[in-house]
Amino acid sequence: MSIERLSRLTLAGLATDKEAVLNRLQTLGCLHLIPLRPAPREPEKEPAGHAVEAMQALRYLQDVREKRRQVRDPTGFDLPATIQAVLDNQQRLRDLSDIGELEPWGDFTLPPEAELAGRRLWFYIVPQRQMRELASLELPWQVVHRDNRHAWVVVVDRDEPPRDALPVPRTLAGALSLSEVRRRLETTELELEDVLAERWALTRWTFLISSRLAQAEDQAQLRHAQALTLDEETLFLVQGWAPEAAAAPVQALAEELGLALLMEPPGPEDAPPTLLTNPAPIAAGQDLVAFYQMPAYDAWDPSRVLFFSFAAFFAMILSDAGYAALLGLLLAAYWRRLGEQELGRRLRLLGAALIGSSLAWGVLVGSYFGFVPAPESLLGRLHLLDVNDFETMMRLSVGIGVVHLVMANAEMAAVQRGRAAARVAIGWILVMLGGFALWLASSAGAEPWVIQASQVVLGAGLLVVLFLGSDRRVEGLKSLGLRAFDGLSNLARVTQVFGDVLSYLRLFALGLASASMAITFNGLARDVATELPGLGLLLAILILLAGHALNLLLALMSGVVHGLRLNFIEFYNWALAGEGYPFKPFKRTELRE
Repeated sequence: MSIERLSRLTLAGLATDKEAVLNRLQTLGCLHLIPLRPAPREPEKEPAGHAVEAMQALRYLQDVREKRRQVRDPTGFDLPATIQAVLDNQQRLRDLSDIGELEPWGDFTLPPEAELAGRRLWFYIVPQRQMRELASLELPWQVVHRDNRHAWVVVVDRDEPPRDALPVPRTLAGALSLSEVRRRLETTELELEDVLAERWALTRWTFLISSRLAQAEDQAQLRHAQALTLDEETLFLVQGWAPEAAAAPVQALAEELGLALLMEPPGPEDAPPTLLTNPAPIAAGQDLVAFYQMPAYDAWDPSRVLFFSFAAFFAMILSDAGYAALLGLLLAAYWRRLGEQELGRRLRLLGAALIGSSLAWGVLVGSYFGFVPAPESLLGRLHLLDVNDFETMMRLSVGIGVVHLVMANAEMAAVQRGRAAARVAIGWILVMLGGFALWLASSAGAEPWVIQASQVVLGAGLLVVLFLGSDRRVEGLKSLGLRAFDGLSNLARVTQVFGDVLSYLRLFALGLASASMAITFNGLARDVATELPGLGLLLAILILLAGHALNLLLALMSGVVHGLRLNFIEFYNWALAGEGYPFKPFKRTELRE
């Protein structure tokens, strides 16, 4: 189980040392703070200087892939001047890039505000289907251009209209007229290159801008932490959850600063946060877990199961080695770029697992962009499964569903051992295994004793759910009736077991649909090339490109949506009880360059 065990740490010290202690704890970065008085609202990021402009400038510079060598010495660094230089560069780049966007507005020059009695022009590009919403707009407006999809609307008002006044956000049309921009480009074609070169040069300040913003955010977090402590006249208390591995560093800090330290394990009434830790190759499973539902502290971590089962389900839905190889090339092209951040490094490993499993499954089912290799070839000899073999594929899909849900109930039984929930989980395991074995034995015409053994396992599971699914003590007729009611309530989930297991048939259905569409597009292209010599070859190529692109897009959507659905709905429904909240350490902001 990869849910970190936590301890509750309480530190006590002199009130005069409070800020210094919290500073050191923030540097240590291992404590999830517990409010010892009513918690204030979460701190907002408060970057130094002009917050909005600083963040805008930083994002603009971070979009440049190759950056200049970073300046780390803050001596002489002027943050406001640097931010202004970056924003000026951004505006110049926008002005030089806006010719196509300015064309529909016509050639105009913004008049001085005095000529409009202090009013200004605000520009919007509104989809035609949303134009009817402008009927309720009380401000003066005018359509200056239309096409079959959009209308270019100008609104007149002193201030920018509220965001909900129009159905779309305001368009930044630029302060320069179309003719002025054209004249600028005609007089110097190198200006755009100069702006891009200047932008590249400005990237040398990315680290210093980030550090100033990080310092401001750290200060906001520190003020928030100060509001969570319990303060007396001369003493203060700070409390938080910390992983067991962090106990030694905190103890060393307490000895260094002369603090009193109390370490306690979580009590039955406590609800600690959940801290997931997994090996780097499968750490993306944590991101999948956090995306949907964080398990409770006393539950188990499904990250590893989700990682591998999602890869397997995605592969079965894609069902084509050619598509997998194409996705592999795309991942290889972006591999280095994804590795620039920790999240990207985890996700690219998940992508590699998805593509690797899809390639292996595609080879097994013998599909390469819808083409099947010759039986005598090497790839043909590796073709062991046929997606058109309905009976085999249905058994395989249902079998995968049974294994997946049995794993879920087994983990539930291990976490809840000694309780009724564990016995119920074991009962459902017997029901699933017995029912699946009975189905296989009946359809294959197995020996009578095999069918009878399957029925015994199925019946035993139902009896366990009915009679052992309650923790109530029998102390009279009333408690006996309530215990029976609990058993019947548990037994009512038998229809859900049946439905959840059959839900895994979507793996076969979607894989078959993907393979069938690939074959269909290949057939269409072949027929067109045969019927129309010459031009037919070009049309066949277009059909192949468009058809396989559409099929790949649909397969990707299905693989992600249904691959995650089987984990988050069917699997979670049997594997987890209750929901936790994530461990958020009180730490300094990590800088990105």
